Amino acid sequence: MTAVTAVRTRLLAATTVALAALALTACRNGEGVRDEGPSTAASSASPRHTAAPAAAPCSGSRTRTTATEVSRPVNHLLLRLTNTGTANCALTGYPRVRFGEGPSVVRPAEETKPRTALTLSPGESAYAGVLLSSADGGAAHARTARTLTLTLPAGPAAHPSLPARGVRVDDAVTVTYWLSNGEAALMY
Repeated sequence: MTAVTAVRTRLLAATTVALAALALTACRNGEGVRDEGPSTAASSASPRHTAAPAAAPCSGSRTRTTATEVSRPVNHLLLRLTNTGTANCALTGYPRVRFGEGPSVVRPAEETKPRTALTLSPGESAYAGVLLSSADGGAAHARTARTLTLTLPAGPAAHPSLPARGVRVDDAVTVTYWLSNGEAALMY
């Protein structure tokens, strides 16, 4: 046995003994581990993706939505939806956004579709990125939009503010699905 192997073996044995001792001291009263139900403390973790929504759909009346023009990547807008209610809400799909009096709702970037619904605890946020226009200006039907309407499956539509000068939108406009991370929403 080499010296390195001997050291690794001793280190593994010492770690195993330490973990066993820690596990035994955690159960000092002889009752073992028990489930005490959900925590009542507010969660500071990021939103959770769940297999089936255990909460009511997020409603326009119990959320706050903002739209922020970002410098990188170019021609992008970051949407942020925050749960302002007192209970968890489920957020599925992508934001139904319409710029100005545009002819239709912006199409989603299918490659950003998550596998599961997003559940927001009170105070937590979800994000969606919007590609406003093609970087080379080659897409058709370019216009300046000064208003934005965002519709959720439940509740009234939101109208987050855009810059006073408006934003340039053309036929390349797409939106991501709702994601738990703002940086991820801008990476498509």
